[in-house]
Amino acid sequence: TKFNDVFHFAAIVGGRAKIDGDPLAVALDLAIDAEFFHWLIKAKPERVLYPSSSAAYPNSLQREDSAVALKESDVNINGDVLGKPDMTYGWTKMTGEYLAHLAASHYGISIVCIRPFSGYGEDQDLSYPVPAIAARAARKEDPFEVWGTGKQGRDFVHIDDVIECSLIAMDKIHDGSAVNIGSGKLTTFLDLIKLFGTFAGYNPTIKPLIDKPVGVHSRYCNMDYVKEKLGWEPKISIEEGMRRVYNKAVELYV
Repeated sequence: TKFNDVFHFAAIVGGRAKIDGDPLAVALDLAIDAEFFHWLIKAKPERVLYPSSSAAYPNSLQREDSAVALKESDVNINGDVLGKPDMTYGWTKMTGEYLAHLAASHYGISIVCIRPFSGYGEDQDLSYPVPAIAARAARKEDPFEVWGTGKQGRDFVHIDDVIECSLIAMDKIHDGSAVNIGSGKLTTFLDLIKLFGTFAGYNPTIKPLIDKPVGVHSRYCNMDYVKEKLGWEPKISIEEGMRRVYNKAVELYV
């Protein structure tokens, strides 16, 4: 069977509770990727997209006192030094990027790696923070529970934008290298709760759950390379995207 385009989205993720709470289950992604790349060199499809992750970036660049806008070169697969990524999920994605590099350089496969940041959308599972927060706001929960202090920040990007950028990246990048997909803006979970509270018409008391896993403190991307290389910028603002999620949450949970 001849394939034109192959999108490798098979992975064990499961949200922060799974990533921190069951790291060796997530490590099965190493086996999934190894099987995929082994198949790839036999099938030789015309084009391949490998979804890496922003979790591949070094933890040292995402701390409260040292957070920076993460750029593609901060993970240099061909360099001598690599930073420590986020748990086994980050390690598997960084390893996958190396396999993608080998697939391109050694086997002539046309492949691109994408590093999506905090993707979200109307149909996302409740194990992820955006739909979970939207559901609480739709029910007007008060006090409003948040994992950690809520001061942790992420770069939220709507799934429609992720898909659009991914397809452009497949057209323009073939050497196994990686590109960020994000908004380039840092939004805290407290900011998110405030936004959803505005949609719901109330201002809840925040109840921090300090015993819950929170991951790195601040994770957001530098989008300069994507704008230059792909000529792409996200189309959906955080206000518009989160409004869509909130409306869906009202439909599902109220």
